Amino acid sequence: MPEGHTIHRIAKDHTKLLAARTVRVTSPQGRFATDAALVDGRVLERIEAVGKHLFYFYDNGLVGHVHLGLFGKFRVTPGPDQAPVVGQVRMRMASEAGTVDLAGPTDCSIGTADERDAIVARLGPDPLRRDAQPEVAIDRMAKSAQPIGQLLLDQRVLAGVGNVYRAEALFVQHINPRRAGKDCTRAELTGLWDTVAAMLRQGVKDNRIITIDRSEFPIPKGPARRGDTTYVYHRDVCLRCSSPVQTVELGGRACYYCPTCQPR
Repeated sequence: MPEGHTIHRIAKDHTKLLAARTVRVTSPQGRFATDAALVDGRVLERIEAVGKHLFYFYDNGLVGHVHLGLFGKFRVTPGPDQAPVVGQVRMRMASEAGTVDLAGPTDCSIGTADERDAIVARLGPDPLRRDAQPEVAIDRMAKSAQPIGQLLLDQRVLAGVGNVYRAEALFVQHINPRRAGKDCTRAELTGLWDTVAAMLRQGVKDNRIITIDRSEFPIPKGPARRGDTTYVYHRDVCLRCSSPVQTVELGGRACYYCPTCQPR
């Protein structure tokens, strides 16, 4: 499942092709045809990313919602000509500037602004948004008896963090993922928020996940595996101390950590 930096990057890229333009919305696959007809030929006013959710605001007041989930993918073809349909395309959005095809999302629907608000109300603060309220997330973590590694994946606590960023942020802050949120100090939780926010911002800029300190470790040139640009995630040994990396299942996912650098 894409992490929050990917969703914000998608919003930026789609804005360049579709925002403030008349958009043809269709469903080559057919499953989205009824909803597509509600906004086909309307002006797409703006695109918004919140955590792992994308919202498309049309000039008739309706709002498109996309959640990619585990298998959803966008295919973008720039230029005025529509690209040929490839695979099972749930939704196609096309303007004179380009075509965006969506396949395999967990959710793809057209609704109202109130429905958009209801989705956002269920989410915690998104560190990539200017209107984020860090104290809300910090308070929720500080009051919880759940492991901090589980809380970081809970989108109701903070939105946009996935498996990579939770492991890497915990490593940077020297926090064992098993420790309860309430057993972390306020300074540690603030540090976690700041680290996650910085990593997500860098991810938007790079359009990839690189969590290691570039002044400490060189970034491999050319294509790199995930473990080449992380401290513990998808690594056999810790990049910093070479201790064997361990995993613990939290929030339904394996959380990577170094028992030496994150003893408690």
